[in-house]
Amino acid sequence: MGKAEQFRDKAQDLAGQAKAKMGNAKDEASERASQAKDRSDEERRAQTEAQDRFDQDYDV
Repeated sequence: MGKAEQFRDKAQDLAGQAKAKMGNAKDEASERASQAKDRSDEERRAQTEAQDRFDQDYDV
């Protein structure tokens, strides 16, 4: 096996690793975005409920 083949194999291995890491990073970013959206929905719901309770308390 010549030096050129060794470098080519190493380059292919590194390219495969880079693609795998990019795929994992995209999955992780997507998961974080989904969690942030869920949190904002929960915060909005809690804020609405608190405002409703406040309105009911002063709706006499």
